[in-house]
Amino acid sequence: MRRALLSSAIGLLALCCARNPGAARPTYSGAPKAFKLLNETPEAETVTRQEKRTDLLVTVENGEPVPAVIAMGQTTAFSRQGGTVRLYGDEAGNAGWSVDNFVLLEVTDTQGRVVGRAAVGFQQGVTRGAEQLDSLGQMKFGFGPGEVDISHLLPADEPVTIKATALDVGGVGRVTDLYVILSAPEGAAGVQDEELRDR
Repeated sequence: MRRALLSSAIGLLALCCARNPGAARPTYSGAPKAFKLLNETPEAETVTRQEKRTDLLVTVENGEPVPAVIAMGQTTAFSRQGGTVRLYGDEAGNAGWSVDNFVLLEVTDTQGRVVGRAAVGFQQGVTRGAEQLDSLGQMKFGFGPGEVDISHLLPADEPVTIKATALDVGGVGRVTDLYVILSAPEGAAGVQDEELRDR
């Protein structure tokens, strides 16, 4: 009886492991892929911008706590496949980027549900209702190429879309071109790009 129970338990464990998608996640090993998030938007007085993100409140010493929208954009749907996703100022991954004041990143799944949200740039704290948004990178206006890693905001192997909103809280607002680039993790020995496409 004990042997039968033990055999059943081992069989069930093996079945669970086989069905666990996290047990053998692929690691992206293809060439870097760039996805554009935002187009450059020249400097302009914030008071001239009519659209606001009224669902957000920004901690400010001076200025308007409800941020004004400078620019919006989003990527096409993609899966990071265990790879690394970082922010750049150009498609080639050579340039840095800048924003006044900050960029809100919202990662959505195929059902349109937000699965990750964070702010990058010069801000002292952003809330959405009771939610305190994560701040990525240093609190500043300019970033070097690939300085900000946003990989942890994305599921390892599920398709998502990244939405970006450049926001300002007073004075003037602007943003440069902004891209996300998917690349293989350093030292990764993952599956080949053709295998990834076949999945």
